[in-house]
Amino acid sequence: MKFARLGDLGAEIPVLVEGDVHFDLRPVTSDVDGDFLASDVRARVEAARAAGDLAPLDGAADLRIGAPIVRPSAVICIGQNYAAHARESGAEPPTVPIMFLKTPNTVVGPDDAVTIPRGSEKTDWEVELGIVIGARAAYLDSPEDAEAHIAGYVVANDVSERAFQMEVSGGQWSKGKIAPGFNPTGPWLVTPDEVDVDALRLRSWVNGEPRQDSNTNDMIFDVRVIVHHLSQYVTLEPGDLILTGTPQGVAFGGKFPYLKADDVVDIEIEGLGHQRQEFVAWEAQK
Repeated sequence: MKFARLGDLGAEIPVLVEGDVHFDLRPVTSDVDGDFLASDVRARVEAARAAGDLAPLDGAADLRIGAPIVRPSAVICIGQNYAAHARESGAEPPTVPIMFLKTPNTVVGPDDAVTIPRGSEKTDWEVELGIVIGARAAYLDSPEDAEAHIAGYVVANDVSERAFQMEVSGGQWSKGKIAPGFNPTGPWLVTPDEVDVDALRLRSWVNGEPRQDSNTNDMIFDVRVIVHHLSQYVTLEPGDLILTGTPQGVAFGGKFPYLKADDVVDIEIEGLGHQRQEFVAWEAQK
């Protein structure tokens, strides 16, 4: 199943996506939130479809695409999870997952404009596979236990400001990760049965020029290992979002320029959809 949220920011409508048709999910749930994801989602939605309770949403094609999940309680990220990206960043591949945090207000729609922070000269893109938690996870016994706690997967752009991340960070990366809108997410939440999460192609472009082109089978730590590992240190709640790292091909590697105002970034992951963001200059709020 594919779930999305359509409409203005703060007033998104939950929908079930089947091809080009968007079925209004409001007879089943008020939103794609933790409570919905923690329930027997497939059974509830299939029953509603069979009963004829879900009607196509009028005008869906004209609506803004929001993030496919409500603002999560936590956004947890894994760094340097592709060996080639670790090396382009000047580091050896890690032997344990590297964790850092983004703030929930970074999560925005997949095609929303992204503001380059005031004073930024090193804003960067990162296509990433995102995991959405569907059941509370704490102290899981093994990576195999993780699958029962995953609601689905999303495309995410882990937008980063590298000077903030590396030069004024005090050793903590999150300063470069937490500007508002620095985590475009979606367009869809795709349930695990729809994709082979261990073999998904990830790509990114800047102004139509190719940047990243890799596959999730190159991850050092797969999704099960990540969820199990994190559960030893943090309680994961339904609706929480985990970003799993980016492959090589970002500006931080030195081969490409950093982003500037009016640049357009496209990212996509096979089976999970496509995003496009225009990057805009920071302006003082009036």
